[in-house]
Amino acid sequence: MRTLIEADEIERGVARLAAELNERYAGGSLTVLGVMTGSLMLLADLVRKLEMPLRVGVIQASSYRGTTEPGELRLSLDAMPDVVDQEVLLVDDIFDTGRTIDRLTEVVAARGARSVRSAVLLLKRGRSRVTRTPDFRVFEIPDEFVVGYGLDHRDRYRNLPYVAVLEPSDLDAEGTGIDDAVSGAE
Repeated sequence: MRTLIEADEIERGVARLAAELNERYAGGSLTVLGVMTGSLMLLADLVRKLEMPLRVGVIQASSYRGTTEPGELRLSLDAMPDVVDQEVLLVDDIFDTGRTIDRLTEVVAARGARSVRSAVLLLKRGRSRVTRTPDFRVFEIPDEFVVGYGLDHRDRYRNLPYVAVLEPSDLDAEGTGIDDAVSGAE
């Protein structure tokens, strides 16, 4: 495993994102929806830096379920607060193919949100399969399988305070039999 983004870089990046959001939503309120479980670290660090009145909720979205290739996107909106006439910010760990943010934006808008924007820690270059892009991003990264700061592989590595690339040998050592590392989340 090799470190791609150090913990102090992440801290500075999240502070920049918070400053941008504080300016964008100054004088208003915001409903922040974290896409679980990958956004947990970013969500916690970010909301502590936001200065406007806000509500926080979560949406469960999964498509990987133990693999490195996306499958069917499953959503659970049970913990999502009412968003009618609210400014909503979706917070996710990574924008890979874009299917998750694209679908969640549609779902939240259909539930009556005044506006829906998205913020991600990582935007992976060259993987998008949708026309929508995140409204806010902290870092842009190459097309590599990444873990840490909320991102996982088989529910491991989320607790790392930095973002690291899992090399094919790291994946093989876990007994996955995968020869080449691909995207880490959607």
